[in-house]
Amino acid sequence: RLLFIGAIAVMRSQRAQEAESWLRRLLERRPAKVAAIAVANKTARVIWAMLRSGESYRAPKPAAATPAAA
Repeated sequence: RLLFIGAIAVMRSQRAQEAESWLRRLLERRPAKVAAIAVANKTARVIWAMLRSGESYRAPKPAAATPAAA
């Protein structure tokens, strides 16, 4: 439940509004609640991997801007 609530908060945040984000593309294809479950699942997988490896969280590097296809 807490992961779902956190996912809703992420979806409402400004970062989710970026045009090329994974979440933005997901929201274009799926209903909001389905997308929230996907975000919660992704978060759970990151947490599990961190607990298993003992590593600290490393924020993903921003993707480089790709030129628009002509």
